[in-house]
Amino acid sequence: MSEPTKPTFLVDAYANPVLVRIDGRASFANSGGLRDFFAEMFKHGRKSFVVDFKDCTSMDSTFLGVLAGAALELRRQVPPGTLTLVRVAERNLELIRNLGLHRLATVDAGEFQMNFHGGTTGLDTRAKTEIESARLILEAHENLVSADAANAAKFQDVLAFLRNRVDSR
Repeated sequence: MSEPTKPTFLVDAYANPVLVRIDGRASFANSGGLRDFFAEMFKHGRKSFVVDFKDCTSMDSTFLGVLAGAALELRRQVPPGTLTLVRVAERNLELIRNLGLHRLATVDAGEFQMNFHGGTTGLDTRAKTEIESARLILEAHENLVSADAANAAKFQDVLAFLRNRVDSR
């Protein structure tokens, strides 16, 4: 019998702020569950989030686009919510700054103390259908362009390809 895969995102939805811990690689393949989690928390009126990058081995632009979408939504709330990225390693910090997320979220590269009070829950990171994946990746990259207009040039080919893919369905 195969060993179940370890969740990439562990959350404590009952903490204030809501805590999210990344364990391993954060990518297009597993970011859908995180996007859905943020949406559910917003429905319940949660406005303050901390994302712990201590064990984040790498991340891609889709994951960063999911974070950008959450940060943009938090800014639209009245009063605005907060997204804090903590214990961010140098390479991940470089990616966050390169895509402009440091302008949307508070970034703390220091030794923030995480306390999961209500226990942790692993988010569902099951694979999506091809079209669901395309929509997620498109939405994430559109969020990155909304976060920083300079990202439009960086992702123009990806956006064009994905829009064509999604629109043809």
